[in-house]
Amino acid sequence: MKQWQITDEWSFDGLKLVDVPQPEPGPGEVLLKMQAVSLNYRDYLMIGRGYGRMSGELPLVPLSDGVGEVVALGAGVEDVALGSRRLPCFIQNWFGGDLGPAGFDGALGGPLDGTAREYMNVAVASSVPVPEHFSDEEAATLCCAAITAWNALAEMPETAVDGGTVVTLGTGGVSLFALQLAKARGARVIATSSSDDKLARLRALGADETINYSKTPEWGKAVLGLTDGRGADLVVEIGGADTIAQSMRATRADGTMSLIGNVGGSVAEINLPLVFMFRKRMIGISTGSVADFQAMMAHLDDKPDFHPALDGHIYDFEGLSEALQALPKGRHFGKIVVRVG
Repeated sequence: MKQWQITDEWSFDGLKLVDVPQPEPGPGEVLLKMQAVSLNYRDYLMIGRGYGRMSGELPLVPLSDGVGEVVALGAGVEDVALGSRRLPCFIQNWFGGDLGPAGFDGALGGPLDGTAREYMNVAVASSVPVPEHFSDEEAATLCCAAITAWNALAEMPETAVDGGTVVTLGTGGVSLFALQLAKARGARVIATSSSDDKLARLRALGADETINYSKTPEWGKAVLGLTDGRGADLVVEIGGADTIAQSMRATRADGTMSLIGNVGGSVAEINLPLVFMFRKRMIGISTGSVADFQAMMAHLDDKPDFHPALDGHIYDFEGLSEALQALPKGRHFGKIVVRVG
């Protein structure tokens, strides 16, 4: 079979498509014939060992997201049908509860070999079935970004009414999933972007109001204006240093800011009285457990009209390196998908 791997150096020069033996499933495992994979910014960073020692060792098969068809069963596997589709969960050894300090030792695409291969073994206990209404390309996106957005939204304050008001930032994978999942739960969504064209596409996905943050730098104040001075119940914060002050301002008293990224910088100043005087809450969100995946899939199984936003350009397997290098340019809208099968 063929697989992509970072071979002898952490760089795109070291990323190669190679031939390796096809594996056989071990006890408790199924063999997946991979149909499609999708990209996260984490995957781009991993090519350059962007996670340090947490990146693992070479050679390494990249990518964390993908979906495969079950083509063989290992010993002891029952109640899994040949021909069914399964999604390998991002952190293979996080079954539920707290992640723990060593949780990311079980992450696909670094330090564990990831999904960028034609066949892969996965433990049944570390994978979930995929609802039938998703295409392979759509199903391939339901890992890192979707489960992160799912858990970010789970922090909605209990005092929120009518589904709550959610603010999403930009058009990255987590933000788009947060918008779509929030709307599926009946929330009102205020979405931001620096592009009027992308704002129009956010409205087409269901955003109730949009704010161009390049034209309205004080967009936290704008959120207050759109909520009668109250603020949002939940802000899905991905910007870090560049956005956290505005996100804090946009969050209502007794509201929550789910912190899931730092694309705009890692060190930020926070106006502490704004936090404790108004009982605002900030919580870190880091993907999800197998139990979280099971809950999300059960929810989406009852949402046949839910379809993840995909970029219009679907790459073939040989074009994976090109797809990864396109990721940071930000010209796409929706998840970038690579077809394998």
